[in-house]
Amino acid sequence: MNSGYNGRRRGGLMRSFGFAIEGIFHSLIRERNLKIHLTVALSVTVLGFLYEISSFEWLVIVLAIGGMLSFELMNTAVERVVDLITEEYHPLAKQAKDIAAGAVLIYALISVLIGCIIFLPKMF
Repeated sequence: MNSGYNGRRRGGLMRSFGFAIEGIFHSLIRERNLKIHLTVALSVTVLGFLYEISSFEWLVIVLAIGGMLSFELMNTAVERVVDLITEEYHPLAKQAKDIAAGAVLIYALISVLIGCIIFLPKMF
């Protein structure tokens, strides 16, 4: 089985960035949840401009968005690795996927809380 991985040590820093960008775009094309998170991120960004949030609020929003997208990418990576290792149901494989999804859920809930703390006082 050829996973396409060939020890990627050679090629330099720019090539490494290329692989990372390829992974992001691949996920954006194929992962529904990442598309949802990106849509929410763009919506929050528009709200940030509309409500003229402070520099500190932007910092918190950017960290929340970056963290959310990163968690979703890591969740996708865990799912891919588990699927690569086994096609059969295994309780540990299920736990690995569920735990990664749980991490995404926790960060998503915290991000919503951050959004509420920043935007609700401005809206009402």
